[in-house]
Amino acid sequence: MSSKPQIYHEKQVKELCALHALNNLFQTRNTFSKSELDTICSRLSPNVWINPHRSMLGLGNYDINVIMAALQKKGCEAIWFDKRKDPGCLDLSNICGFILNVPSDYKLGFVMLPLRRRHWITIRQIQGNFYNLDSKLDTPQLIGRSSDLIAYLKEQLECKEKELFVVVSQEVEEKQLWINQFILQDNGGHNVSIHKETPLETPDSSPTCDYNTRDAECLRLNEVNCVNSETF
Repeated sequence: MSSKPQIYHEKQVKELCALHALNNLFQTRNTFSKSELDTICSRLSPNVWINPHRSMLGLGNYDINVIMAALQKKGCEAIWFDKRKDPGCLDLSNICGFILNVPSDYKLGFVMLPLRRRHWITIRQIQGNFYNLDSKLDTPQLIGRSSDLIAYLKEQLECKEKELFVVVSQEVEEKQLWINQFILQDNGGHNVSIHKETPLETPDSSPTCDYNTRDAECLRLNEVNCVNSETF
């Protein structure tokens, strides 16, 4: 009888879903802090009264530019996935994880406000299974194996308001190893892109990343109970 894998899962605080998504991706609480993301905002847009990359009130609500800059500090890249492509073309063995951007209602206490926000969600593999590590969930949501993930991504991307970013090492991004494709020539001599089948079941595979620091590795975690973070 196998026990549950240890999963680090940060819960939602204020509008810090981007921070939670990054820490859930790297499976470490202190991979990034709010002050580090605020510093990135200032670096992206220095000498401005209202920074366009975060909430005007300073509660979070960081945009994709902040997430991409943070990932680059760890030797990774976030690649926007074209929804016209079939997620089955993804080479999961070379992917660290996914960050999904979805629309979200905004509440003030128990009151629903007529505001629309964007919410960041991490999806990643832990001990052969993929999990939805949404900070708004009480516990991580099991998606399943590779075939289950592909079906899940297809369903999510049917919504035009949702966007998917593939997180890979910079080496994988440079060599385009995150997508399964090769080029053949048709009878007319034109290049044709052909997608290879993604291996749907990889029982003991985890995403591999060439990170610069040990705490930023894609971890092969010990099999113990799920760990939830405490409020910052």
